[in-house]
Amino acid sequence: MIEKFLNDQQDAAAVEKVYTRLVDLLTTGEEILYIAVQKKPLVNLFPDCIALTNKRVLFFTPANLGLSIKFIDFVWKDIVDVHTKEEIIGAVFTVKTVNSAEMGVDYLPKVQARKLYQYSQERKEAEREARRLRELEEKRAESGSVNIDNPGHVAIQPPAPQPAPAPEPTPIPEPVKEEPVAKPDELTEKLKKLKMLFDNSLISQEEYNQKKLELLKDL
Repeated sequence: MIEKFLNDQQDAAAVEKVYTRLVDLLTTGEEILYIAVQKKPLVNLFPDCIALTNKRVLFFTPANLGLSIKFIDFVWKDIVDVHTKEEIIGAVFTVKTVNSAEMGVDYLPKVQARKLYQYSQERKEAEREARRLRELEEKRAESGSVNIDNPGHVAIQPPAPQPAPAPEPTPIPEPVKEEPVAKPDELTEKLKKLKMLFDNSLISQEEYNQKKLELLKDL
């Protein structure tokens, strides 16, 4: 069952472990497209993995010395950007969501990172097309109702004219109140501080991913 996910130097044991967990998470009509496995240059006992389906991107991180595995997922409609960066050793694959959440895995074999990017672009394009069709259908529904007069003939009835709104009374200006200063979102601030630590090389990519998992798991 996992052979088709082993064509690009993936670690078979890691793929099998992720696949076993993944099949229990699939929803109706959801299919696995690709599985990528981290390959660290020295010790690679418990690699992170990324799985793409036709509905989601899932990041898997081993825990408890490989005895358990944590995951976090993002649906395609919430993903605004995917990015891959090739380095001297391997590549980094990152996704960014509409609420500015960011998740990535480093030390991916370059061929796997390229496949992740390719599949991601295809799914994003499919999501854009689906969104365009939904908006088109909504506009059609708003333009008028469908009335069937006789078999084989469909008449489009325009919407009934709406009565002109009654003039609104002139509002009495209220005294200007000072708006309280909104407190910054606690989660956003924590994510920014975590990103700053990572950008300044104060924590590793693995520590960054782990901390982000802990912050985002209660969303």
